[in-house]
Amino acid sequence: MRRSSTLPLALTLAAAVALGLAAPAQAGPAGPARASALDRDGVERVAVGPSGVDGSGIDREALRAAMVLRPDDGIAGIVAEVHKGGETWRGTSGDTVSGRRVSPDAHFRIGSISKPMEAVILLQLAGEGRVDLDRSVQHYLPGLLPESRFREPISVRQLLNHTSGLPDDFEGAPAPSPEEEIERRLDYLTFDEVIEQTLRPEGRPAPGPHFSPGTRQQYNSFGYRIAGKLIEEITGHSYQYEATTRILRPLKMRETRAAAPDRSTAVPRPYVAGYLSRSDGEPVDANVQGGLPASTTSTTGDLDRFITGLFDGRLLRPAQTAELFTVPKGPDGKPLPYADGASCNTGPARGTACFSVGLMSTPLPDGSVLWGKTGSEPGYRSGVFASRDLDRRAVYAMGTSTSRVNGAPAVAQRLALAAFTG
Repeated sequence: MRRSSTLPLALTLAAAVALGLAAPAQAGPAGPARASALDRDGVERVAVGPSGVDGSGIDREALRAAMVLRPDDGIAGIVAEVHKGGETWRGTSGDTVSGRRVSPDAHFRIGSISKPMEAVILLQLAGEGRVDLDRSVQHYLPGLLPESRFREPISVRQLLNHTSGLPDDFEGAPAPSPEEEIERRLDYLTFDEVIEQTLRPEGRPAPGPHFSPGTRQQYNSFGYRIAGKLIEEITGHSYQYEATTRILRPLKMRETRAAAPDRSTAVPRPYVAGYLSRSDGEPVDANVQGGLPASTTSTTGDLDRFITGLFDGRLLRPAQTAELFTVPKGPDGKPLPYADGASCNTGPARGTACFSVGLMSTPLPDGSVLWGKTGSEPGYRSGVFASRDLDRRAVYAMGTSTSRVNGAPAVAQRLALAAFTG
């Protein structure tokens, strides 16, 4: 089983938010404190205003228009939630494959949005004095990285802020066929199995580092597999146990669940249906999957609780919270370069680091910065972003209608522009 990197999704979405300017739209008329309707384009929206007025902060019409699915989007259905200026907007689109409505409370697979949760656990352990972010992986997990290939120490912090230089998950493995991807989605792999299959593969050369640790940044999911193993080694508990006791219960994220070990499970109902396509184009509902120990299902409401609790200090002490909003810098005090000159930022910061410990930064045209994370699983794309003061927040999830959706879906870019600009 291969889990796709969310780098293209994260960076394309960041560029869309930073560079695009949503066309101005007229504010919708005042309405009741809570209203729900299904319009002619199949977009169901639920708008909530603090005093029954929903026009001063959230552009309802722009959001509605952004969620209207187009034939080339490759998306079956969407659920989204936006908070701005004390107002809330929730919207869904109908499932274009099945014809069913998508519930505003729909569950979905969050993909790499679990990375900030892994980072939170290790930051909490650092605050408790049980792990030192500047000590090496080789110190905590001796023998895990073959010394013949990984001669330089890699710190725990470098795992979390994508400056480790480690190879990618299953690097060098051939891309699966559509049928293989559909079948492999049912596999469950432990952190150890991903690490072993990546570092000591059978039938292909074993990978080495991409660059010297701490010299540049490159999005890296494999570092988070090692981080997950480190959590389990330090605590003596499963990742699922630590995530539940340290994050989900304290924040009352009752609709969020980590994957069940050693088996495939369905996304709880109601759910956003995500589809993969066979070679002949036939869609297959991908809601049943195995995944990894950190694979998680959630809702827009629960992910909003997560990012709110993360930013307001309920999960971390001040010193650890600061790590969330700090991109790695070099000896000259400037942000590290992004590997291969990729666009991790826009404007003067183009080509420099945009990921912190667990999060990514996204500059807006007005000079403010959003922080959050995107996620990708077979059949699913999702994201959660917020301003540092939590005045602006957005969560979205969508099910794909085909396997051929690469990078950030166009509808995600439209939603980001409608939610955060103007």
